[in-house]
Amino acid sequence: MKILALESSARAVSCAVVADGAPIASAFQATGLTHSRTLLPMVEAMLQNSELTLESMDAIAVAAGPGSFTGLRIGVSAAKGLAWALDKPCVAVSTLEAMAQPLSHLETALICAMDARRQQVYSAVFAAGGGALRRLAPDRAIALADLAAELDPAQRYTVAGDGAALCRDALTAMGFSACSLAPGHLLLQSAVGVGLLGETLARAGKTVSPQELVPVYLRLSQAERERLERLREQADASAP
Repeated sequence: MKILALESSARAVSCAVVADGAPIASAFQATGLTHSRTLLPMVEAMLQNSELTLESMDAIAVAAGPGSFTGLRIGVSAAKGLAWALDKPCVAVSTLEAMAQPLSHLETALICAMDARRQQVYSAVFAAGGGALRRLAPDRAIALADLAAELDPAQRYTVAGDGAALCRDALTAMGFSACSLAPGHLLLQSAVGVGLLGETLARAGKTVSPQELVPVYLRLSQAERERLERLREQADASAP
């Protein structure tokens, strides 16, 4: 089974092809360029250079969320367009669980964290070891203080994701003495992890049609939160 995987949930953007549990091609960029101008050209160049074709893919996997609202829309839209044109199924992959995949060989408790602003992170927690992952906490947007309250300060934690340094620093300040960052080459989100998890889900029949594929935001966008706050303020001002 060949899976084309896309990852554009945060600052880095990447694509990969995974077959039979291993990556056979990939491209990665974390230079800050707009994903809308980099993602599809990266896919085209990767496939051309590896002599692979879109038609040979069995499914299109994408990091569906959580993450940047714009980044998720770009990745999901690209996956929908490719899958629709090729009549292929899609696999919606948790961004957080995908970033844990390349770290499953570590013997550690693993925190996957993305900066959600306002002292919050998008986070999930896993027990890693022996190439397997066991989920300990769901994907959620959570305040750093609330996350710390759920964790054991005596436990060793490895933190991954674009919010890893923020999370590690906050936990260290709260008394967590054994909290370290994942290795640099495995720190950020990558399409390889999306492909590995996507293949597992596809083999289990957990695919969706392009029409059914949607982003998973976990919370309202900043613009929507500000709009609702203005409406509340207007309602309070007009109340007798």
